[in-house]
Amino acid sequence: MATTRTATAHWEGSLFEGSGQVTLESSGIGTFDVNWPARAEAPNGVTSPEELIAAAHSTCFSMAFSNGLAQAGTPPTTLDTTAEVTFQPGTGITGIVLKVVGSVPGLSAEQFQEAAEAAKEGCPVSQALSVPITLEATLAG
Repeated sequence: MATTRTATAHWEGSLFEGSGQVTLESSGIGTFDVNWPARAEAPNGVTSPEELIAAAHSTCFSMAFSNGLAQAGTPPTTLDTTAEVTFQPGTGITGIVLKVVGSVPGLSAEQFQEAAEAAKEGCPVSQALSVPITLEATLAG
C-alpha cells in the first residue's frame, strides 16, 4: 500500500531578503524557519532544504541498511549515519556524502562495506536523487 507524506512551505519576500517556514504536516512535529543565509552561509538556528534532504537521506539509508543486514541474518546493534549535502549557490546541490559507523556482530569490514553499498543503492531517497552520492562505511570494533 502506497503512503504519502506532506510538508508545506510559506515564503515571503525575495530570495535574498525574504524568509519562510516549512511545516512537517504529516507528522505534525513542527514548523521550522528557512531563509537564504541558512542555505548559503551559516545556519544560525534556521534550517534549509539541504538539511532536510540530509535528514531524510541519513534516516532512509539507515533503515535500508538495517533491513538488508537483518535479512542476511546479521542484524546491526547500532548504525550511526551522517548525510552531508553540499550546496553551491548558482549551481545547486553538487553531491552527498553518507558516513556510517556500525556495530554488527559476526560481520567482517568487507561484508559491512558491501552491505552498505547495497543499502546506498537500494535506499529510496538515494534513488530519488540525481547527484553523486559517496559512502564512507566503518565497522566499529
